[in-house]
Amino acid sequence: MRELDVVGVRVEMPSNQPIVLLREVEGERFLPIWVGPAEASAIAHAQQGIVPARPLTHDLFRDVLVAIGQELSEVRITDLRDGVFYGILAFASGVEVSARPSDSIALALRLGVRIVCSDEVLDEAGIAIPDEQEAEVQKFREFLDQVTPEDFDTPG
Repeated sequence: MRELDVVGVRVEMPSNQPIVLLREVEGERFLPIWVGPAEASAIAHAQQGIVPARPLTHDLFRDVLVAIGQELSEVRITDLRDGVFYGILAFASGVEVSARPSDSIALALRLGVRIVCSDEVLDEAGIAIPDEQEAEVQKFREFLDQVTPEDFDTPG
C-alpha cells in the first residue's frame, strides 16, 4: 500500500464530471478518481476548512465515530473493477467496512487519517507526471485555490 495526499477537486471538461486528484506521498504517480457532485463538494469543504452551520453527512459520520469512541486508522483504496474504485474504512479495533473511495476521502480529511492505495490500483490507474509537467499540476493547484464547494452544486 502506498500513502496518498489529496491534491484537490476539479470539474473535468467536457463531461462536467467532478474528479478528485490524489498523489503518491513518496512517488510521482497521480490517481484521478471521478466522484459525484456531493462528494466533490464534501472533499472541497474539508480541504478548505469550511465548517457548515449544521453537520453535513460526512461531518455527521465523523461526529458519530468520535461520540462512540471508534478510531478510524486509515482509509484504503483497494481495488478497481470495471472502472469502479473500491475502498475500505479500517478502524483501530480491526473492523473493516467497505466504502466508496470518495466518501472515504471526505471522511479521512475530516479526521486527519491517512489515505493509502494498493500497488495494483496505482499500477493500473496511476498516472506518472514527469517534472516538466509539474507546471500543469501547479496550474491545477492554483485552480483549486479559486474553486469553491458551491461550484460543484448541481441545479435542482
